[in-house]
Amino acid sequence: MGDGADNFNVILFCHSMYGMKPKSSFIKRALELLVERPGSGFVVVFHREETMHLDGLTCHQTASFPTGVTRVADDDMVLDRFAPFIAGFAMQDEHADKSTRAEWRKVCRTLGHREQGHQDQLLFSSPEIMAAFTRHATALTELTSQVPLGTADGAKNRQARLRRPASIVRPTDIRHVQQCVCWALDHGVGLTIIGGGHSGHCLWPNVVSVDMGAFDQAGCKTGGIVCKAMAAGLTVPMGARPSVGAGLWLQGGIGHLARLHGLACDAIVGAVMVSVADGRVLCIGRACLAPVYSIRNWVIPLSDRREAQLRLGDFDKLVAAKSPRNSSVDAYLYWERDMLCLGVSMIESSTSKPAFGAPTHTPTPMSSLFGPEDNYNTVNGVGLFGTEMYMSGMHGGHGGDKTSSFKRCLFLKHIGEANMIEILVTAIEARPSPLCYLHLLQGSGAVCDVAADATAFGCRDWDFACVCELLPLSSGVYGADLGPDPRDAALATKAFGPNRPRLIRLKQISDPRKVLAYACPLVKAPMVPTLIILVTGESCAGKDYCADIWVSVITRCASAKLTARVIGIGDTTKREYAEATGANLQRLLRDRRYKEQHRAALTAFFQEQLRHRPQLREEHFLNAVKDAMDMDVLLITGMRDKAPVAAFSHLVPSSRLLEVRIQASNETRRARGSCQISGDNDDGTECYPPSLLFHNDSIGNEAAKEFAQTHLLAFFHENLQRLASMPGGLDLCTSLLQAHFTGDWAKVDLVACCEVGGFVYASALALRVGASLALIRETGKLPPPTISVRKTSSHISSCASHDAGEKGIEVGRNIVPSGASVVVVDDVLATGKTLYAVLQLLHEAGVSADKVNVMVVAEFPIHRGRELLRRRGFGGARIQSLLVFDGA
Repeated sequence: MGDGADNFNVILFCHSMYGMKPKSSFIKRALELLVERPGSGFVVVFHREETMHLDGLTCHQTASFPTGVTRVADDDMVLDRFAPFIAGFAMQDEHADKSTRAEWRKVCRTLGHREQGHQDQLLFSSPEIMAAFTRHATALTELTSQVPLGTADGAKNRQARLRRPASIVRPTDIRHVQQCVCWALDHGVGLTIIGGGHSGHCLWPNVVSVDMGAFDQAGCKTGGIVCKAMAAGLTVPMGARPSVGAGLWLQGGIGHLARLHGLACDAIVGAVMVSVADGRVLCIGRACLAPVYSIRNWVIPLSDRREAQLRLGDFDKLVAAKSPRNSSVDAYLYWERDMLCLGVSMIESSTSKPAFGAPTHTPTPMSSLFGPEDNYNTVNGVGLFGTEMYMSGMHGGHGGDKTSSFKRCLFLKHIGEANMIEILVTAIEARPSPLCYLHLLQGSGAVCDVAADATAFGCRDWDFACVCELLPLSSGVYGADLGPDPRDAALATKAFGPNRPRLIRLKQISDPRKVLAYACPLVKAPMVPTLIILVTGESCAGKDYCADIWVSVITRCASAKLTARVIGIGDTTKREYAEATGANLQRLLRDRRYKEQHRAALTAFFQEQLRHRPQLREEHFLNAVKDAMDMDVLLITGMRDKAPVAAFSHLVPSSRLLEVRIQASNETRRARGSCQISGDNDDGTECYPPSLLFHNDSIGNEAAKEFAQTHLLAFFHENLQRLASMPGGLDLCTSLLQAHFTGDWAKVDLVACCEVGGFVYASALALRVGASLALIRETGKLPPPTISVRKTSSHISSCASHDAGEKGIEVGRNIVPSGASVVVVDDVLATGKTLYAVLQLLHEAGVSADKVNVMVVAEFPIHRGRELLRRRGFGGARIQSLLVFDGA
């Protein structure tokens, strides 16, 4: 960074700024060394998050790593090296150094955390941040000279208040808001927003925050709205805290009136907003009587897990499920006085006005289950805010001293089921702090009256809102808490139900420059379905009929919550043929006999198109995928390509592509109107076996339904989802390999694998299914006699080594019997080079491709491994993969 240095596109400070003071001056000097054109050069800083204060510099983009951990051995010598590194200096005076080190060791042991089972190690939280700056980083004065400044007092979230924003501005009219947006657009930076200040991301390091508190509209709080509504004899279905701001009603708004009047977002009638696309002002665009609330509270000590299961089960089935809409019953699980406790609040709303504080003694199911309530109160809409059990009744009341937590909210159904209760109780037992609790706030009722796609709040089918330990069993996620924290990325995919793809497109249109980059993360939706099923077969085998039944089964599976669609890949050709010839398009699409009459002409028409457009098959396939981009499952009928999975899987590398071949006898097909019977029943399954085979000769739809439930829904089983996200899981992996095998294990003679990736899975699988194991090794590692072939380096090996030459593989000559049925197991299928060599080796041993099944843990279709095998004569091997991944 000395004078006369060349200009750079990227200057990187990777944990190298500790001790540099002031850091902002070093970054400004680095900015001067970037290439001249603004926006084309970056200064990137990696640093510990809590200590990076840059005095008004605004960053172009940030990324955080809040869960970073430093782990060191609890050893004097190790700590003596660790402590000076963290402190950033070492004492020169030997005597002073000795006493200082002893003190530092004491500090490390006091502040370090020990995990159960690793008491000899100290853990320290080490959150990190990456910030990228452009030459625009010093442009903050352009904004602060036009818009009034604010303070951090508007931020109530404790985590947010620890952060140092570049500045806080407090606009007092719409023009100021427009100036903030235009400044952000001009300089390529983002903004955060302070409404009620409860969001954990309303302040973000080195980002300008806009405090909307000066506005009666966007800056107003829940308590103020309720007070104004009550003065007019009305109410609004709002949340549970009076100081919550606009983030509540824009992203849902769950409160005790939700069962009666719906969510807060359902009551919005219009808005005035400043577009973050260009700074323009846009104008977009039932009243309920104000009730009185009666509140009853119970606290029930629980002796053990069994009592917890009985009590929560009774609460769910006998109380919550039968509550009228004007009643909201909440449950709390918490630990107090060395005992697990169940707290229950029943809040009933009424437009009649009983005497405040006078119990009505109306019998309730709660009284018969838990006895008389511990306390009773009658309040209005404002008083309701102070009656929440967690504010006044638990741990001495959470409403006094401020507490800080990372909290997220999920939506649950059937909380009385055993597995749900087990997770709830386990979560409380493993609580990181004595003050942790679980709050289950009741929903359903009027929440479900609004269609899932009517508002951004797409999660409508739930009974209770709770916390994030229950993600595998949840029916959705509450989006109001979510932000740029990387832990929120997975939750955000579940926050908007079927609306997510539509909201992502709206976000891209309305905020193309990512001005609101630190709001709820609307991550890019997958552009293709998770599962694509190619339904193939001869004419009149029943492809369309079966596909329609399978879509019905898939979409009606309540536990999977999937969307599915059928698309005929030949519909485009039929449409173009009808336009060219005058044929009746509707009859071509729906009338089987009419379509059979035109089949020969249609085929000739398509072949002529193909002659002029050689990639037409790929075009039609990708167009079908594009038309179903919002679906989880796409079924494509009418495809006649040989080995279509090998031919097309690389076009959709992030999707699992299957071919389901439908077979029917000649008699069945003739009865259904087929004109192509004689000589056309060579379906190619011997040379190019499909992923699955369905025999469609039976009458009725039961066989097709059972096939979908057994074979198709299995690809969405939770165990496969767990496997995709876990780093290990050998037992789970081998059990899935066994369960997903489409053949008969009893007829398998041998499990084979090639070093080194397949050894782990194949040995465990062979033991599980009771089959012999054949190890294929590099040439020279097995005792003679052996059978060997040459093998080029696999994709993984060539990436890890500069030696991309050929090597040999071998297997013992008497290990593989001629004509044996073999299952080859490997960890990865990418280019197919390793698998090709294994199939060659088995062929040399007398095992043909049609006798081989291949099971791989992960497949990367973009490398076209299946196509390589087909081209080289091994298309007859049946290949299955547990997981499919995009990329390398």
